[in-house]
Amino acid sequence: MSWTEHRIVAFDTETTGLNPFDGDRVMEFGAVEIKMDAEYRVTGVKAHDWLFNPGIPIPREVVKVTGITDEQVANKPPFSKHATDVRALLDGAIIVAHNLAFDLAFIRLELARCDLHWPITVAEIDTLQISRAKMTEQRKHNLGHIANLFGVPLDNAHRATDDAEACGRVFAEFARRFNAPNDVEEMIVWADAVGPPPDTGHVSMSDEGVPIFVEGLHEGKRVDQYSDHLQWMTMALVREDGAWRSRYPEELCVWIKRWLRARASGHFRASPRGGGPRDWGLDPAPWR
Repeated sequence: MSWTEHRIVAFDTETTGLNPFDGDRVMEFGAVEIKMDAEYRVTGVKAHDWLFNPGIPIPREVVKVTGITDEQVANKPPFSKHATDVRALLDGAIIVAHNLAFDLAFIRLELARCDLHWPITVAEIDTLQISRAKMTEQRKHNLGHIANLFGVPLDNAHRATDDAEACGRVFAEFARRFNAPNDVEEMIVWADAVGPPPDTGHVSMSDEGVPIFVEGLHEGKRVDQYSDHLQWMTMALVREDGAWRSRYPEELCVWIKRWLRARASGHFRASPRGGGPRDWGLDPAPWR
């Protein structure tokens, strides 16, 4: 089955700040369902957009970037009102975002406040990661810059639905220009994306849609609670027949490295402009 036959959902959030774990909230969620033909050309776009009352004042600098004011969200519902709609939209889809770790952290926390877990997805793709891997000659990799290079319109930047559509179209351009394979699993490898863990008997998806350990010290526990153990698994060795080899299968180690980069660490946007090193902050992570 070609990955283009799956639902492809590109999404973006606008938030009150950069720190989801320090009280910042989602004030807009925008997504587009993208349809592509066999040559990875966009043939259809269906937009979804929700504006939320974040429950806290919107900082002046955020208003300047997004144009979203306290007055505009005053009579809007909280995220909880549409939490199940957001989750249903992402569930079972190939999801795409630019700087996925940033948006994912916010949405996961908003869902958790509603006693909802992250949906089970086919693949989770970061176009920022693709850009850095495929376009190493570029000094900037922010969405606006890449969209401009590809001739993708982005007339209303920093509004969720417009950014989401630009991201989806940029992903299609990456797939077309850099010869993405047709097979789902091969495409996940090509995009250096996150998919379900390989069936090696060590990690699997729980009924709640999150990876859990199948065996060992943390059997039955969520892997995101023990990222240090995951990192150890990529380095663990055993000695057999007088030689050292990796304790865990290579395909599992590759999946873990992708998962750690996308889920347990990431990049947050420190500036609405540019895309150079000073415009990005890195979360500290022991495996970097």
